[in-house]
Amino acid sequence: MAQDVARPSLSDALTERVLELIRSGGLRPGDRLPSARELSERFAVTTPTLREALRRLEATGAVQMRHGSGIYVGADLERVVIPNPNFRELQSDQLLQLLDARLLIEPPVAAMAARRADPSDLATLRAVLDQAGCHLDGADAELDKANMSFHRATAKAAGNAVLGEVIDSLLSVHAAEQRAILRIFDDRARDHDEHRAILGAIEAGDAGRAEELMRVHLLDVKSVIEARLT
Repeated sequence: MAQDVARPSLSDALTERVLELIRSGGLRPGDRLPSARELSERFAVTTPTLREALRRLEATGAVQMRHGSGIYVGADLERVVIPNPNFRELQSDQLLQLLDARLLIEPPVAAMAARRADPSDLATLRAVLDQAGCHLDGADAELDKANMSFHRATAKAAGNAVLGEVIDSLLSVHAAEQRAILRIFDDRARDHDEHRAILGAIEAGDAGRAEELMRVHLLDVKSVIEARLT
C-alpha cells in the first residue's frame, strides 16, 4: 500500500498562519506582533505550541522574541537564502571548500558591482575600507568585521539580492573560519591593498579588472591557507 503523503504538522501550519498575519497586516521588520498569549487565543492553540512555532520562525530570522519586550517582525523575513543556525565549525578541507565557493561566486559579483554601483554604494565601500585601514595594527576583530563588510557591500553594489544573501550566508555562518583565514594569512597590509585595488576597479567601472582582482585576491588567500594547513 502506498504511504500517505505526509501532512503538515500543527507547528508547520502555525508558522504559515503567523507569516500570513504579518503579510496581510502589512507589517515590516521591527514592527511588534501581538503577545504569545494573544496569538495562541487567536489561533486556538496552547501557548507552548504557539511558542514552538515562534522559535522556528526566530531561527530563520522571520521574527525576533525579545525577553520582557515582546515579539517583533525580524529583519530576515523576506530572505531567500538563510544561513544554517546550527552549524558550528569547519574542518581544514571544508575551510578550503569555503574559499572555493567564494572563488566561484565573488569575482563575477565584483564585475557586476563595477557595472552597477551607484554613488551611495561607492561611498559605503570607501567607508568600510577606511575603517579597515584603522585596524591594521593587530585589532583583528575590528579588521575582520570591516573586511567582511567590504565583501558584503560589494555584493550589495552588484544589485542582485539573492547573490548578496548567498555571500552574506557564507560569511555569517562561517564567521569563525573567516577570522581563522585572517590569522593564518597574516598579511593584513597586503590584504588591505588588494581590497583597495578591487575598489579602484569598481570605481572605474572596469568589470573585467574588478573580476580578475577579486579572483587573484581569493586565490592568493587560498594558496597561503593551503600552504599553512599542509
